[in-house]
Amino acid sequence: MLIPQSKPENVLRRAEELIAVGQSTAALQSLHELILSRCSRNTSVSSLKPIMLRFVALCVDLRKGKMAKEALYQYKNIAQNTSVGTIEVVLKKFIDLVEEKVSEAQVHAEKLILDAIDDLEASETPENIILSTVSGDQSKDRTDRAVVTPWLKFLWETYRTVLEILKNNARLEQAYQSTVNQAFDFCLKYSRKTEFRRLCDILRTHLQNATKYSGQQHSINFNDPETLQRHLDTRFSQLNAAVELELWQEAFRSVEDINNLLALSKRQPKLFVMANYYEKLGKIFAVSENYLFHAVIWNKYYGLISSQNKGSDDKELERVASLVLLSALAIPVVSVAKSKGSIMEIDDTKIRNTKLAALLSLSKLPTRNSLLKEALGKNILVHVKKEIKELCNILEVEFHPLSICQKVEPLIKVISQDPDMIQYIKPLQHVILTRLFQQLSQVYETIKLDFILGLLNFSEPFHIDSIYIEKFIMNASKKGELSIRIDHSSNSLIFETNIFTSHHTITDSNVRLQSTPSELIRSQLSRIGKCLLTTICITDKSFLQELEDQKNIANGRAANGIEKEQKDTLARRAIIEHRKEVAENMMIYKEKEAATKRAQKLQQEQEAEQRRVAEEAKKREAERIKKETDAIRAEEARKLADELKAKGALKVNVDGLEGLDTSKLRAIQLEQLEKETRDLNEKLRVTSKRIDHLERAYRKEEFPLLKQKAIEQLASDKIFYEKARKLQLEASRIKHDHMVALKHRFQRLYPDYVIYRDTFLDKCKKEFDEHSRIANEALEKAKEERRIAYRLKKEKEERQRLEEEEKRRKEEEEREKIKQKELKLKAIEEENRARKEEELR
Repeated sequence: MLIPQSKPENVLRRAEELIAVGQSTAALQSLHELILSRCSRNTSVSSLKPIMLRFVALCVDLRKGKMAKEALYQYKNIAQNTSVGTIEVVLKKFIDLVEEKVSEAQVHAEKLILDAIDDLEASETPENIILSTVSGDQSKDRTDRAVVTPWLKFLWETYRTVLEILKNNARLEQAYQSTVNQAFDFCLKYSRKTEFRRLCDILRTHLQNATKYSGQQHSINFNDPETLQRHLDTRFSQLNAAVELELWQEAFRSVEDINNLLALSKRQPKLFVMANYYEKLGKIFAVSENYLFHAVIWNKYYGLISSQNKGSDDKELERVASLVLLSALAIPVVSVAKSKGSIMEIDDTKIRNTKLAALLSLSKLPTRNSLLKEALGKNILVHVKKEIKELCNILEVEFHPLSICQKVEPLIKVISQDPDMIQYIKPLQHVILTRLFQQLSQVYETIKLDFILGLLNFSEPFHIDSIYIEKFIMNASKKGELSIRIDHSSNSLIFETNIFTSHHTITDSNVRLQSTPSELIRSQLSRIGKCLLTTICITDKSFLQELEDQKNIANGRAANGIEKEQKDTLARRAIIEHRKEVAENMMIYKEKEAATKRAQKLQQEQEAEQRRVAEEAKKREAERIKKETDAIRAEEARKLADELKAKGALKVNVDGLEGLDTSKLRAIQLEQLEKETRDLNEKLRVTSKRIDHLERAYRKEEFPLLKQKAIEQLASDKIFYEKARKLQLEASRIKHDHMVALKHRFQRLYPDYVIYRDTFLDKCKKEFDEHSRIANEALEKAKEERRIAYRLKKEKEERQRLEEEEKRRKEEEEREKIKQKELKLKAIEEENRARKEEELR
């Protein structure tokens, strides 16, 4: 376990030793406690960096995401003011290790699947077929869920942790954007749609917070072109990923984010970036079947490539021009839904179209006619394909309901061969049906459904059957575009011609054949009024004079009252300006108070967070001490038990000694010793009663032999002693002679040694005295500086206190002035009101 105030190098060395013996969890805990301890704040970053790299490696091996998050936050707070690069290195190492684990898990899962197949020629067993039918999972899916999915979850949590650590910090901005792109690649590689939505929400929240707290230190500065460009590049990558994952709502929200950033940008994005942006936006509108704004996007795309790339490829220009015109033709003839009584639907549609127009920087809402005129006005027809030109001429100029199918069908077959244009065939058929029924309703009252099917006899796969026509009629009638009833008994269509009902008005000149009865009834009164006015002006000359006199009287009245109205307007303007000034002052005061409250709240939150961290650290320290104490006691008990068992004083199972301390073990030992003593005494008492004649005979026979052996041993020991003594005397004599010779050699050097020793000691004494003098002078100087700093600090605090009191006094005076101004303003208003009432009376 971690010892308090241990050096980081020692803790790292101890962690490596624990890892070597298979105690990775204990090593991780020791590193975690070191990083979160207070002493780590005073440790150099160069010492903490290898510890953090080893720590994140252990966190990845053990999948401890929460511990990694806490330690990385702590390391960021320590290193962000001195060494930002080390933070990026540690976080990059963290992500790389997790990605390697995911790759290893995938390889392992594939190996498990191959190992599970014993016989390559064997067919599926009934049990496996039933299991796959019930669970809906294949063997690979189950293996991936068991092996790969946990690591995918850990990788996703890793990306979230790293983004939270790097967010809203200008010094870590590049690492943040790089991590975001890695997270996008993760979502694309593994098709994680849910995680992609959450990632987009996280990025959106980070952007909002960065804008909200832009005044803080090291916050992101969106006025910097490079920073803004990086955010734009990230949002474009987000848009591409959303389109690739077919998350169209997230793609549209990404478009809104890009539009907001483009509004802040002072630099126009690159051509290929905007082209990709318009292409993705066009896909979004196509999927949502909003063909109106889909055509707007193609129009803008054509304007972009034609204005900024004069030397563009002719084939590409022809393709884009054809798509511009074709998308405009595919817009429904009546684009606004007009359901009877559905006011909310009309309002929602209008609001949505207004937002989309603002998103695309359009001054007004586009229409089908305006887009067609704009497309034709840009000289697009020069680059459009021949079949698209013919289709435009048939639909917009020479539309004839009886021959439309024969004319359009060959063109549709050609268009369907182009993968970019086949998506427009269905909306084109919608346009043809709308035009067809609008013109037939002006001529016929009843018509057979078979006749309609004969007019719309398209070949497969674009064939239109009666069911499709009935659905189209129902939807169009619901929106008010058509007024048709279906008579299934006679298999016919009845065009309603209620002259007192106002239907959708046909405004296209190529669709209108004649005025409908309802339009004639609706305009009858206006036509009679115009006729009567023309008649009376011709027959009665005094009527014209009367109109002229009334006009002159109204002009005179207006001239007489204009001066008074101007004075009232100026007075009202002055009052409004004064009110605006008062409101601005009040707003500034409220903003100051709100800022003060926010600062206080932020300080309180920081203090609460510090208290929470301190309490958690204290709790962890107490738990650590308790664990260490328990471990020490258990280890001591185990050692004592092993020792007693080795001595034979304890006959119990050592593995079953959990919960026993040394006192209990000694009590068990004492009890066992007493029992053994009692058993021994009982054995001795029994043995003493028995006379062992055999033992006595043995001893009697061996006594002479032992005596003879002792005499022989004494003689041999004496011989060995004499030889050893001679060798020892000879070695001592040789050593004495050598030492005497060595003494005579060193005797000559002794005077020089004494002189050198005395000189060295004198020099050291002088250096010590000099250092003592310098240290005393520095100490006195430091004391004087601290006294001066303390005096300046007190003077500064007193000056700040006086300034705060003066500031509060001025604020009170300002509030009092505002109140006085408001009272004066009310008095002036009362006076003006009274004067006006007096004038009216």
